[in-house]
Amino acid sequence: MYVTQRQQGESGRSYALRTIKENIIRLELIPGSKVSESEIAAELGLSRTPVREALQELGRERIVEIYPQRGSMISLVDYTLVGEASFMRRCLECGVVETLASRKGMDLSVLRENLELQEYYLRNGNPDRLLELDDEFHHEMFRLAGYENCYRMMVGLYVHFDRVRWMATKTLDQEPTVEDHQAIYKALTQGRPEEAVRVMVNHLARYRVDEATLRREYPGYFK
Repeated sequence: MYVTQRQQGESGRSYALRTIKENIIRLELIPGSKVSESEIAAELGLSRTPVREALQELGRERIVEIYPQRGSMISLVDYTLVGEASFMRRCLECGVVETLASRKGMDLSVLRENLELQEYYLRNGNPDRLLELDDEFHHEMFRLAGYENCYRMMVGLYVHFDRVRWMATKTLDQEPTVEDHQAIYKALTQGRPEEAVRVMVNHLARYRVDEATLRREYPGYFK
């Protein structure tokens, strides 16, 4: 399992939830595989209670299936839920880029710096870091628009979309994704809300284009 250090002030439940979710997204916990509370607790240095609570939370998010007396299993990728996550992202993120592009004189330097790093890691072949920068790019737009609470509320459903994004990062050329981000940034700096929305819609629709390839590359991972 991919394990990072526990953050200062982070509860056991929050640490377990964050770590398990990261491992589900990264496919370290394979869709359809069984989950052992005791093994995860031992790896994280926790008791089984916070791990059980984290799994129950992920069960409510429909990313883990819990069977009383029989244990838990990582849910298979359900493209219906991926579609719902994409719909939510499209509604919210199109609104965010429209808002940003309509505000004149905004300091968007944090997005430019992020894009420079994306270009660097694209050239130097680091898909893990590219995915992290992709997340940060979208998160920063919400923060700049003043809608960070909206971002936090939709993160639970995002995990379904993020597993597909992780597969795409490992399987497909990431240059088009970086180019999308560059086009979004350009539309924001030029104050062109309609163009920003158009590019964002196409950007978030990429998972549909990639579905056949991902199903072929990851047999058994999908419903």
